[in-house]
Amino acid sequence: MASKKHRPEEAVAKLRQVDVLVSQGQSVADAIRAIGVTEVTYYRWRREFGGLKSGQVKRLKDLEAENARLRKAVADLTLDKQILAEAAQGNY
Repeated sequence: MASKKHRPEEAVAKLRQVDVLVSQGQSVADAIRAIGVTEVTYYRWRREFGGLKSGQVKRLKDLEAENARLRKAVADLTLDKQILAEAAQGNY
C-alpha cells in the first residue's frame, strides 16, 4: 500500500479531529482509526505539531527550510576557507 504524504496543515486538522472525537467519548485508538492514520503517525504528529495552529505550522516549515539552506551555505563557505588556508600554508 502506498503511503500518503500529508501536508502539515492537514496533520494539525486531523489532530484536532481526534481531540473532538475523544471528547465525544470515543477511545483514542478508535479516533485515530477514524481519521485514517496509524497510531505511530498520530503520536509523531502530536510530538511535532502538538500545540501549534495551522499558520504556525506553515511558518515552522518555512523556517526549517531556510535554516537548512543557510547551514549548507555556511558549510560550503567553511570548506572554501579551509582549502584556501591550506593552500596559503603550502600543505597541499
